[in-house]
Amino acid sequence: MGFLDGKKIVVMGVANKKSIAWGCAKALMDQGAQVIYTYQNERMKKLVVKLLGTEAFLVECDVASDESIATAFTTIKEEYGNIDGLVHAIAYANKEDLAGSVVDISRDGFSLAQDISAYSLIAVSKAAQPILNDNAGIVTLTYLGAERAVPNYNMMGIAKAALEASVRYLAADLSPQNIRVNAISAGAIKTLAVSGVKDYQKLIEVSKDRTPSKVGVTIEEVGNACAFLISPLSSGIIGEVIFVDKGVHLS
Repeated sequence: MGFLDGKKIVVMGVANKKSIAWGCAKALMDQGAQVIYTYQNERMKKLVVKLLGTEAFLVECDVASDESIATAFTTIKEEYGNIDGLVHAIAYANKEDLAGSVVDISRDGFSLAQDISAYSLIAVSKAAQPILNDNAGIVTLTYLGAERAVPNYNMMGIAKAALEASVRYLAADLSPQNIRVNAISAGAIKTLAVSGVKDYQKLIEVSKDRTPSKVGVTIEEVGNACAFLISPLSSGIIGEVIFVDKGVHLS
C-alpha cells in the first residue's frame, strides 16, 4: 500500500532513464499511482516507449502549441477520467543562449526559452484545471540558477526565475480550488537536459563538492520529494520552491 494508491498523475518531460522526470514517475508508481506520460513528438515517443516497453498511458502534447495542449488534456479526460496531479518537467533554451554573455541573447531566443520553460506551466495548468480532482498537486522543476548567477546557465536561469514566479501566482490562483502548486529546485544531475550546458561535468562536480556530505543528489531523491508534494500529505505546502540538492544552496 502506498500513499498514492488509486491516484492518476500526468508526468510531462520524460526522455530516458536518467531524466529527473523519470525519477519522479518511478517514485509516483512506487507509491501506487497510475502514471500517464506525455511526449512532444514521434521521436520523443520512441524514447519513452523504449523506456516503458509499452505504448500504454502515452499522450502526445507539444507545449509550444495551445491546440496540442488542449487536445492532450481532452484525450486524457476521455481515456483516463479526472486526474490527481501533474508533474511539469519541461524546459528548453537555445544552446547559444546559455553560454557567453547575457546581453547577446536574442529576442527570439529569450521568447522561446520563456515560452517552453515558464509559460508552458501556466498553459498546462489551465488545461488540466477542469479535470483535476480535489486536493490535487502540481509540481514543476527548477534550479538554483533561478536565484544566483550560475556560469553558462544564462537564459535558462532567467526562464527558471520566471517559472518560480509563475508557481507563486498559480498557487495563489488555484489554491481556493484545493489545487496545490509547488516547485522542486533540484541539484545538478547528469541528464540529457543538463548536458546542453557548457562544462556541465564541472557544474556537477562543483555541486557535489558543495554538498555537506560530498555526495550528489539523485533522481530517486528528487522523485521521492515530488511524490510527497503531489500527495495530500503536503496539504500545508503551497507556492513553495523546495530545494532537493543535498544542501548545495547552503553555501
